[in-house]
Amino acid sequence: MDSGSRIFVAGHRGLVGSAICRSLRSQGFTNLVLRTRAELDLRNQAAVQHFFQESRPEFVFLAAAKVGGILANSTYPADFLRDNLDIQTNVIDAAYRAGVKKLEFLGSSCIYPKLAPQPIREEYMLTGELEPTNEWYAIAKIAGIKMAQAYTQQFGFNAISLMPTNLYGPGDNFDLESSHVLPAMLRKFHDAKTTQAVEVVLWGSGAPRREFLHVDDLAEAAVFLMRHYDDPQIVNVGSGEEVTIRELAEMVQQITGYQGRIAFDSSKPDGTPRKLLDTSRISALGWKPMRTLRSGIESTYEWYKQP
Repeated sequence: MDSGSRIFVAGHRGLVGSAICRSLRSQGFTNLVLRTRAELDLRNQAAVQHFFQESRPEFVFLAAAKVGGILANSTYPADFLRDNLDIQTNVIDAAYRAGVKKLEFLGSSCIYPKLAPQPIREEYMLTGELEPTNEWYAIAKIAGIKMAQAYTQQFGFNAISLMPTNLYGPGDNFDLESSHVLPAMLRKFHDAKTTQAVEVVLWGSGAPRREFLHVDDLAEAAVFLMRHYDDPQIVNVGSGEEVTIRELAEMVQQITGYQGRIAFDSSKPDGTPRKLLDTSRISALGWKPMRTLRSGIESTYEWYKQP
């Protein structure tokens, strides 16, 4: 992949896709092939095939997906399963048929069993039951991984897959109905500070442990792997550090300057009790994240406050 290569970033307006575009441009890649959802519905097989035959990208970052937190996954399980299966099936197949040199599939750490040994190694996929609150999304992502591997095995297609941990950063979704835990916290604490609310109520017990990675670190890892990794075996991408949800809430409270109380509603689900990725595989290849959690949240909050 060189500076003039035709690179299709599927989902370039999303959290991950926009960060990949930033990373590519900062490294001198200038020939990005981009389509909005209005221009190209990736769920439409015929439209995707026509796009690939006409545009002929050489490299593909498959970052497009229907994503959301516990509430969204629980409310729209059929949408999460159907839309993600359609997107990844159409893109992977069309990329192979159009002669794409290499495709990178962006998975998710939710593919791993709910009670997987910690830290979670790549080979733990499909060794236990999934977390029920996001199993539909996880099943779709597992299918995408297996499809990429199947096309490598049967056709020799160069398709790799990486599994990011919990992501956050500029461009995130801050809608309380569909966002993930960290942007939802930022929104709740910011709103509570603005309205001078006496307390912020958060879901669960606060005890689960989570790992977070700034999306720009993930993007740099994605470009790094596209350039330096050609094995169909999946690769974890994370920070290697974890905090409890309570510790995260206290950090967000400090960063936003909210002065009220934090309350946890234990009647709401916690999700997976702990999720820390083993990142030894990507570390051995020579990559490591550059941003601390606190500095990453601070910069994300500054971005969120911009008009």
